Amino acid sequence: MNSTSGSGRFRLIEDDLSGAEIQELLRLHADGMRENSPPDACHFLDVAGLADPSVTVWSAWDGDDLVGCGALREIDPTHGEVKSMRTAPAHLGRGVGRAVLAHVMGAASQRGYVRLSLETGSNDAFAAAVHLYESVGFGPSEPFDGYQPNDFSRFFTLRL
Repeated sequence: MNSTSGSGRFRLIEDDLSGAEIQELLRLHADGMRENSPPDACHFLDVAGLADPSVTVWSAWDGDDLVGCGALREIDPTHGEVKSMRTAPAHLGRGVGRAVLAHVMGAASQRGYVRLSLETGSNDAFAAAVHLYESVGFGPSEPFDGYQPNDFSRFFTLRL
């Protein structure tokens, strides 16, 4: 793990994905995506995908407890994508997702991105995520960067 920054009551760390805790949380994320998304609309990145140089992953910690994670993928020098947002089940409802998303949005701004996009699901399993994204200003958009429209995916964009 490399750089650290505080985000309210959580500590966010740029994560190298080598720790057992982050690998377990990402496995949980992948399982949840498979369980709640049809195969043609399951767009999570596995650990190898998250290790790509175009992606930065942050883990969120409360003391020694991993409470969540999120990632930012560069699409091009002005456009980023939010990926792998996940709160550890024991920490739901504590503001972890909001803190991680704020950190990702701040990093996108610092990089000079003018647009931040994401894809998420449309069923009840994704309702809290959709509410979070809309609450910080993300609005509906067309598919981006090779995503194909389908009956399940919802696409959002925020101008920075």
